[in-house]
Amino acid sequence: MEFAVSREGTTLVTLHEGTDTTACNAAAAELTANLESLAAEGTIANWAIDDATVYEHPTAPFDPYTIAVAFTVTVVVDADDPAAATEIGASAIDDALERADVDAVSYTSSPAASAP
Repeated sequence: MEFAVSREGTTLVTLHEGTDTTACNAAAAELTANLESLAAEGTIANWAIDDATVYEHPTAPFDPYTIAVAFTVTVVVDADDPAAATEIGASAIDDALERADVDAVSYTSSPAASAP
């Protein structure tokens, strides 16, 4: 049986930008590109960028920003029951984000399985 497994998380993106707004926009765009490539490959079924906020301001003129970008990712898996789907889906999400070089991921929700 097919199940959609979703998980919310946050990743930290470090980059050089001129303002808080441009840093947040650039970090969201960087994660968007990574997630779009996963969707194009068929690795993930759906994704969304939920928010981007300054995690750490530069401490000197040429230091980078660290931006926290919140996201939601969904994969579709075959499993016998929702519990198995949750376990398989959580692993699939971890693997996909790792392959896409999404670093410093902290999950803000447990994986949730539902019928697609």
